[in-house]
Amino acid sequence: MKAPCVRIERKRGETTRRELAESDLIPDDLEIVVEGGWLYVPVSDPDAVPDGFEVVEHDVPTRETPDTPADILGFDPSYERLGDIVLVDEDDPARAREIADAIVASELPVKTVLNRASKVKGETRVRDWDVLVGDQTETVHREYGCEFSLDVSRVYFSPRLATERHRVAEQVDPDERAFDMFAGVGPFVIPFAKRGAQVVGTDVNDVAIEYLRENARRNGVENRVTAIAGDVRETVSEYENWADRLVMNLPHSAGEFLDTAVSLAEDECVIHYYDIQHEDDPFGPGEKAIRAAAEPEYDVSVETKREVRSYAPHELNVCLDVRLTR
Repeated sequence: MKAPCVRIERKRGETTRRELAESDLIPDDLEIVVEGGWLYVPVSDPDAVPDGFEVVEHDVPTRETPDTPADILGFDPSYERLGDIVLVDEDDPARAREIADAIVASELPVKTVLNRASKVKGETRVRDWDVLVGDQTETVHREYGCEFSLDVSRVYFSPRLATERHRVAEQVDPDERAFDMFAGVGPFVIPFAKRGAQVVGTDVNDVAIEYLRENARRNGVENRVTAIAGDVRETVSEYENWADRLVMNLPHSAGEFLDTAVSLAEDECVIHYYDIQHEDDPFGPGEKAIRAAAEPEYDVSVETKREVRSYAPHELNVCLDVRLTR
């Protein structure tokens, strides 16, 4: 069957296969093809393939899919993977147990299965979890060639936003100065730094900042990353008029930090502003808030309006890419 593939010289094949696998881009049901000195590696999402790789359509054979949780259960359960941890979200304990048992019996490389026991809570945005299988909540998650060590019981991290983070990271140029105002363990900071930017990340969660520092070392970018624990409104006066790029990924309350964002902005600065709003007007409130904070000191130009995902019935998680020009 025809499928999108990364075409690469055979001598670079294993390195490329590993990088694509770490980004979870290789489908389980298609074979890799060797032909005429080239390797054709099927990919599940051609738009998510990192820059520098050639993507082509090519004939590849199908292969027998390993046992999946869906094969065992007879229905397709909802779950997320973070490294060797699987996260489920089931209100019924019996159904959660059934899914956990199927996950362990499948071919997934899993050590721990957790069920969400609470919503995101408090300033640090952590959850409570019920441990269904295993005994660890710390893992290493791989995403687009980056590694993130984290403990899901002590920090906030959403694997669902991987494609969105990659979209933003691809806009970063070497030697930029970027600032993530709610950095967590570094899912924006680390790829920005790997692209050559100088990056500052702040977070009110001391544990997340420790993981951010560890992840900077793990990915070899510690010389380009500054991690600061505390409320960004109180800790970064030395970075006024500094940032070429700002990330504001704190939906529901990012607007409370816009005055600080404007103070951090250089003469020209791009803000990636994340918001959650009703589907009837998902972008209007955010744009209005940004203009109120930045004008007339800056000209405000909205470059991208993007629906990231559905958040709740009739509510959308969105992103505004906004350029400020003094």
